[in-house]
Amino acid sequence: MSDITLSEAQQLVDQWIKTVGVRYFNELTNTVILMEEVGELARIMARKYGEQSFKESDKNRDLADEMADVLWVLICLANQTGVDLTEAMHKNFEKKNIRDRDRHHNNPKLK
Repeated sequence: MSDITLSEAQQLVDQWIKTVGVRYFNELTNTVILMEEVGELARIMARKYGEQSFKESDKNRDLADEMADVLWVLICLANQTGVDLTEAMHKNFEKKNIRDRDRHHNNPKLK
């Protein structure tokens, strides 16, 4: 399996939605679904890396699959709202490199 760029991921999700998925849910519905998926990811993180213990129903949950679910819905929202995630990530790195250039190096909590 080859790597998928953000642009390719956006195209693949769009193609899947328009063929298998029939159509996109509206943006509000997808925002709520994103929150649900983030909650499922948080549940696994709290049990695997936090102090909560696993319930029987949580033991077979796959961390990678939950992360992919979050990414899938986020890509749906990007497609629906006309956001180019590749461009957005480039701009975000630029912002972080300017804003946080020295911030983390000067944080005594990270020493």
